Amino acid sequence: MRRRTGWWIGAITTAALLLCPSLAPADRSQAPLPPGVYADKIVVEKMKRRLSLYSKGRLLKQYSIALGRNPQGPKCREGDGRTPEGFYLIDGRSANSKFHLALHISYPNVFDILRARELGVSPGGGIEIHGMWNGYGWIGSGHRLVDWTKGCIAVTNEEIEELWRVVPDGTVVEIRP
Repeated sequence: MRRRTGWWIGAITTAALLLCPSLAPADRSQAPLPPGVYADKIVVEKMKRRLSLYSKGRLLKQYSIALGRNPQGPKCREGDGRTPEGFYLIDGRSANSKFHLALHISYPNVFDILRARELGVSPGGGIEIHGMWNGYGWIGSGHRLVDWTKGCIAVTNEEIEELWRVVPDGTVVEIRP
């Protein structure tokens, strides 16, 4: 099923970009962050589809993102397709996932667990900031045409490589509506 889903999204994105290239988000190429620069906070604004990196309160860089396929509202249960809202940490990383690099977010936090318990459901887990599915990096910024993840925050492969380099484990992640 994962292969079918990846193929389907890739086919639709490719068709949309070929038929109407103006749909693609403008490539706001920014200079890469220099060596020795590290973020201490990530702010994700779901409605703006934007991830911002900060260091000591100073904005370092912003990235356009794709979210879970059902992005409005906080994640309440496993499988709801929502991206969580709240305060978390980067608590690990994976170079060997189905995506081109992934930074793991400490979801669920205590509030998420209590909300799920009240609803009698599992809060889920496995929320990450990640690149494209392995083998689909060619989609590039076109992936942002649709919210396609299961609740994660997706960026291009080039962007996750930069985030991987400048975001240490323990970095605060604030996800806003």
